[in-house]
Amino acid sequence: MLTLQETKLHLRVDDDAEDALLLGLIAAATLAVGDHINSPVPLDNTAPAPIKSAALLLVGDLYLWRESQTDRPLTDNRAFERLLAPYRVYQ
Repeated sequence: MLTLQETKLHLRVDDDAEDALLLGLIAAATLAVGDHINSPVPLDNTAPAPIKSAALLLVGDLYLWRESQTDRPLTDNRAFERLLAPYRVYQ
């Protein structure tokens, strides 16, 4: 759903040293967004812009906090929730 190039632009990453990490984060974020909205099909490049933006926000969080450990829950991202709310299927 997200390309490596657009993700690197979003994160302001200029080199190729972390490409493998970023590809893994893209895959994780794509699956997490699909799970969050209860998508019946895997998300791909035809996903609407708000869904892609939410995935980029999640990739950014995963990248920034990739080595973080905490015993407290992290706060929710309201922008993530608001971007995905219209697409969420409640079961």
